Amino acid sequence: MIEISPPDARMLARWFPTRSPGPATIGEHVLATGIGSWWADTPVRPSAVAVSCAGHVVLRGSPEHLTPDLLAPLAGNRVETPARFLPALGAAFDSLTPWERMVWTLQATPQPATVPHGVTVRRLEPADTEALHALGPAASWLSASWDGPLGLAASGHAWAAVHRTGHILAMTCTYFRGTGYEDVAVYTVPDRRRHHLALACVTSLCADITSRGHTPSWNCSLHNRASRLLAWHAGFRLVREYVHYAVGSPVAHRRLSA
Repeated sequence: MIEISPPDARMLARWFPTRSPGPATIGEHVLATGIGSWWADTPVRPSAVAVSCAGHVVLRGSPEHLTPDLLAPLAGNRVETPARFLPALGAAFDSLTPWERMVWTLQATPQPATVPHGVTVRRLEPADTEALHALGPAASWLSASWDGPLGLAASGHAWAAVHRTGHILAMTCTYFRGTGYEDVAVYTVPDRRRHHLALACVTSLCADITSRGHTPSWNCSLHNRASRLLAWHAGFRLVREYVHYAVGSPVAHRRLSA
């Protein structure tokens, strides 16, 4: 695929659904923040277009003209796309692994969560950047859609349970910000799990999202029981399921190195 300039909002609506939960929020997030990339099979009048951010890709259009070389830039990502693209993806990469996913939206009142003494749930600010860095590699994915810890801390879309020492114990954020829905992501440090801190953070973030006139959404693996339980306790309910595909290394590159 060839990297292209961002389309305008009308072009986005032509290729990708808008104002709906799930992968649709990726294109809206990239268009609004400029974080991510747009791709097409040709720079003029493309028949296939993709948008990528934080290791996620949404691919739409027609696969008719897609070759392994054109698809190679999408290597290593998780691709959400109609079934008609699967033969082209299977021919382009050395692996194509389906992941069953679930999309939830906030529909019920969250269960109450008690925050322990010495912990405050609050919105993160730029001054919290170092505390985000201190969470280490295990939490680095959380800020990928905001171009890193500074971008996330300054976004105004992250809430955390912060110990009086300044350490972040749990946090949540809008991972992809759409025009109708905001997709929620969450992380808790390992020794603070099952303390209801994540629930308290998610509840605060959801109140913030709804105050903007948006609806919180939740996207997780079908097999991630902990995420499903947290979503349920926070008031989310299942609306649909879908599959995205983790793609491996480009077959075209493998042939060249053989």
